[in-house]
Amino acid sequence: PSPKPLQPNGASEEALRCEIRELKQKDLALDQEIAQLLSEGYSLEELDNHISLLHEYNEIKDAGQMLLGKLAVIRGVTTKQLYPEYDLELSD
Repeated sequence: PSPKPLQPNGASEEALRCEIRELKQKDLALDQEIAQLLSEGYSLEELDNHISLLHEYNEIKDAGQMLLGKLAVIRGVTTKQLYPEYDLELSD
């Protein structure tokens, strides 16, 4: 099949404009949140470190979920059924 044209049609263009507006609103909200945290005495280094730690946590959690999924396949059970065995809450 031939590649799609780079120019979006009218409906897609409007959807992109809407998405851009939403992203600008989120950007403004995040800037305001950062300003509030800075006014409360947090430093940019502290915030950057916290964000870095959250990324690391999410990567470790994702790896754990992947391992639980593989173990569930091997045992022929659902991942949910493994949670009690490892003292995990469904919200974990």
